[in-house]
Amino acid sequence: MSRPERVVVTGAAGFIGSTLALRLLAEGRSVVGLDNFDPFYPASHKRANLREISRAPGFRLVTGDIRDPAAVADALAGGVDAIVHLAALAGVRPSLERPAVYADVNVHGTAVVAEAAVRAAVPKLVFASSSSVYGEREGGPFRESDPVEHPISPYAATKRAGELLLHSFHHAHGIDVTCARIFTAYGPRQRPDLAIRKFAERILRGDPIPVFGDGTSLRDFTYVDDLVEGLVRALDRDRGFSILNFGAGRTVSVLDVIAALERALGRKAVIEWLPRQTGDVSRTWSDTAAARAKLGFEPRIGLEEGIARFAAWLRETGGSA
Repeated sequence: MSRPERVVVTGAAGFIGSTLALRLLAEGRSVVGLDNFDPFYPASHKRANLREISRAPGFRLVTGDIRDPAAVADALAGGVDAIVHLAALAGVRPSLERPAVYADVNVHGTAVVAEAAVRAAVPKLVFASSSSVYGEREGGPFRESDPVEHPISPYAATKRAGELLLHSFHHAHGIDVTCARIFTAYGPRQRPDLAIRKFAERILRGDPIPVFGDGTSLRDFTYVDDLVEGLVRALDRDRGFSILNFGAGRTVSVLDVIAALERALGRKAVIEWLPRQTGDVSRTWSDTAAARAKLGFEPRIGLEEGIARFAAWLRETGGSA
């Protein structure tokens, strides 16, 4: 298959979606963004994300919900070469409070998108899964062949359900599917509820930052440009059905992240120590060998540089794209 030129991005007003849309438009492709501006965080952030994108002649925005077949059909109208399905209710902790809503949006919504793709004869779909599907485990790095039968949050369960659902669509209809297991993305436009942005804004205000547990939890932080490079490579290659890790391939502790933010911002953090939260895993760590072998995926931005870039964006824009 040739390079997809007409791409639908669900969740296009979000952090990853807007960064991906900009990349695709810069390459001369056309993008239809589908987003419902869910109030999980303020719509003003999402409108700011779209400010530059909306000026591009190759961009069209459809405001609608992935659970609405009419909205999805509108996004696919006129012919589409591929879908990057990023739209979802995000967050481990909120999913513990609203599990039925998470299942409705993340599983039912994915089914609606996949059904519409089949009806519109869209040949390719890239799905944003999550490192959370690996659950709580010792050791690492985590490989795509590892067992994932024991998610510890409803959010993680919905992402694993999405992978299984899309495998059935691949098997039944031949649609090309890549499930991207994303490991803790960060960078400019990051959602305000995510740790690095939340910590940075609180440090700049002089407010305490909440740290759950003892700060030794390990995360594989992936700079957004590296992630988007991986998604584009998945978009441009025929893989049948694949599940691939997209991470930096290294772990850092929460305390290491705070120290890097202190250096980048030139401020000291005040830490508020809180009990560890239900649903949080103690570590995430990606083995990216499969993505490297199949796609040539090579993350390039280390944590220190990535946080410096994020801090510069935050100072320059005040958190508004």
